[in-house]
Amino acid sequence: MNDITNDSTENLPREVRVNQLRSLIETLHIADEVATKGYLIASSELADLMDINASAVTSRGDNWVWRNWVVSRVRREGNQILWQLERVD
Repeated sequence: MNDITNDSTENLPREVRVNQLRSLIETLHIADEVATKGYLIASSELADLMDINASAVTSRGDNWVWRNWVVSRVRREGNQILWQLERVD
């Protein structure tokens, strides 16, 4: 998800910034649930969660950190790469 603390958002109305923050919190809750439940997610799903292009997910390698999670490539099923999130604090 895009960093909501950049200069361009500071000029937005408070209501818009609060809605962006709500959206961010929802995204983080989803990521936490994926990690807690041990769900595996496809590259496209992870990209949607992170608000980036799917190719940017696969180009990061097999293990990397995103916010409070370690993202690990687990396996391939057909033409999909499956990823697992593990919470780190």
